[in-house]
Amino acid sequence: MRGRITPKSEQLEVKAAHAGTGGRRSAYTLEMTTATPALAPRLREQFPPLSAGRAYLDNAAGGLLPLRAIEAITAHLMRYGATNAMPGHQPGADILALKQRARAATALFLNAQPEDVALAQSATALAFRLSAAFARLWGPGDEVIVSGLEHEANASPWRELERVGVTVKVWHARAPEMRLHADDLAELLSDRTRLVSVTAASNALGVTVDIPAVTAQVRAAGAWTVVDAVHAAPHTLPDVEAWGADFVMFSPYKVFGPHLGAIWVRPEHRPNLPWPKLSFVPDGDITGIEHGTPQFELLAGWLGTLDYLRELGGSAELTRAALVAAYARIAELEGPVAERLVSGLAGMDNVTLYGPQDMTGRVGTAAFRVDGETPEQTAARLTAAGVDAGAGHFYAVQPLKDLGLYPEGIVRVSIAHYTSMEDVERLLAGIGQV
Repeated sequence: MRGRITPKSEQLEVKAAHAGTGGRRSAYTLEMTTATPALAPRLREQFPPLSAGRAYLDNAAGGLLPLRAIEAITAHLMRYGATNAMPGHQPGADILALKQRARAATALFLNAQPEDVALAQSATALAFRLSAAFARLWGPGDEVIVSGLEHEANASPWRELERVGVTVKVWHARAPEMRLHADDLAELLSDRTRLVSVTAASNALGVTVDIPAVTAQVRAAGAWTVVDAVHAAPHTLPDVEAWGADFVMFSPYKVFGPHLGAIWVRPEHRPNLPWPKLSFVPDGDITGIEHGTPQFELLAGWLGTLDYLRELGGSAELTRAALVAAYARIAELEGPVAERLVSGLAGMDNVTLYGPQDMTGRVGTAAFRVDGETPEQTAARLTAAGVDAGAGHFYAVQPLKDLGLYPEGIVRVSIAHYTSMEDVERLLAGIGQV
């Protein structure tokens, strides 16, 4: 299953994603050309909010959905309403098959196996459920290390373990670039370390982390690693095999999909994790962590997003190779726009840019403040001019505390592959009008 979705699944997936459109896939088909810049205008037409004429630069808070994802959600609700997954009747069997396809496609996205992947309402909810399992395994004398770059979704659940006597330490990033250093982690690791939480990319600062290097260091110390790939996944295709982590979570809604969360659990851990679950779910069954009824219409939408990525990768089938090709295109599209964003902010006299001052070791997310303005004042002025950026701490409590910016926070701007150079120029011009 790791290499591709089966032909039957693909047939059902495409049918669900385009139901209600009369099967007219060509209405929203990308014009795939060898010249990536020529692709951008046609690509932007796939994302309806961009037609409003605003510069949307808050992609780190939530991405925009392509048309086929929106249509898949609508088509599901039109056909099934709130029908649940029930093997006793045909609509219920269809819903059950949808759930299985969504799990298989998500596993493909992670380069994993379906039985190791869970989908739920958010990555945060899944992390707290995993924390509940850890609380039944660990206690006084055990230690957990939390990276200093974390979104609280990969921090607060592990701090909860202090309630059962676990000691929580912080692996601080080094200012001013806010990078994590292996020797600082080495000083914290011990034979009592059970878990290290680390992000693949900071949601506030855009700083990236060498995940394979971190997981190798942690594994050598006999501990587990939980990786937050939420902010990295829109820019870099996750690969749980290459990363070497024990747990990886991400949010489809940051990857141009609807509001969902996902987590991968290394298969050898599943049978031994006592997360709270319904009594009839077997131990080790990944569905045990998926509390409650799934949002089936959102699973249909996520399949629509993956179908969009398949086509972006120039493939007739949803395969791992198609996703790799899609992310190569995403990197080509994002590269010059991200470079202009960061260099433009770094070169402004009235702006303080936090974190790396160029694109080395970062994604296209930038945190800054404008002299003489609070972050909220800057964001309000920009949105009045049609440029939408975020302001606040973005749940990145530790890194902003370490920078002395909490709780007021920062202005955060974040691009996606559909962000245009004009969007960035409008931002820079708006900042310069102080």
